[in-house]
Amino acid sequence: MTTERWPTELRLAKDRRSLRIAFDDGAAFDLPAEYLRVTSPSAEVQGHGPSERKTVPGKKSVEIIGVEPVGNYAVRLVFDDLHDTGIYGWNYLYELGAGYEEKWQAYLDELASKGLSREGLR
Repeated sequence: MTTERWPTELRLAKDRRSLRIAFDDGAAFDLPAEYLRVTSPSAEVQGHGPSERKTVPGKKSVEIIGVEPVGNYAVRLVFDDLHDTGIYGWNYLYELGAGYEEKWQAYLDELASKGLSREGLR
């Protein structure tokens, strides 16, 4: 059974390049905008199954321009490349924070294996 995580703080950095989220169990994470963008839970990124998941290159300079509540269970992040279809539930944000190092390295390895770059495209 999955424990429902509950945020106690959600704050966009002044430079719009990271989102700070703290939870009721004491865990807190500063999640880079690029990381949040390339791991978006949207169908555009995740597809409708693991075989459809997309590798999103060129987002090194992406910024978060909006954080919109979705009920009391999630937020929709709006990025300056106009991606806004991902709904980030509290548990998913916790998972992204707790698994940051492993997930980020997997993303970097995936970019390298496909000859893609973090630079460039917006």
